[in-house]
Amino acid sequence: MHPFLQTERLLLRSFTEADLDDLFALDDDPEVMRFINGGKPADREAIRTRTLPRLLHDHPCSGARGFWAAEERTTGTFLGWFELRPLDDHDPAVVELGYRLNQSSWGKGYATEGSRALVAKGFTDLAVERVTANTMAVNARSRRVMEKSGLSFLRSYFGDWPESIPGSEHGEVEYELLKATWEAQEVDRPDFPRR
Repeated sequence: MHPFLQTERLLLRSFTEADLDDLFALDDDPEVMRFINGGKPADREAIRTRTLPRLLHDHPCSGARGFWAAEERTTGTFLGWFELRPLDDHDPAVVELGYRLNQSSWGKGYATEGSRALVAKGFTDLAVERVTANTMAVNARSRRVMEKSGLSFLRSYFGDWPESIPGSEHGEVEYELLKATWEAQEVDRPDFPRR
């Protein structure tokens, strides 16, 4: 399968139905899901019927998917996924950045490496004008990845979630990066093979 994007250590590729077991293992880890659903166990059938179709969706405005499976380049080990998804299926200008990696990948810089590469690809190849990212206010690790990826704090807010989870009383945060700001930043740009 042709990769969507490669970095020094990561390969991002389209999901397939064969990724069901890896997705289940990822979402069944209470620590991985702590800031998503409070660490509840995964439902294999829900991953097959709801999660996987969302990950397989092609966005007409970009001609690409919004989610990619992340593998370690040297070993092919499944690490999790990255998201750079248009918020409007018919307009690539505003995208949401996201990531979910297994615990063995934490603390190694993979989330920042993949995020920076996706941001660069979005601004250079996919007609993106604004990248946004959201997390719980108490999710310090995710917030740090957003900052290291060039995004800046925009606002705090309280969502109307069906269930409250530990930390939700502190609200959510939104970060953003505009293409003009990214172009003006003096940072090393990720070097990646084009699709």
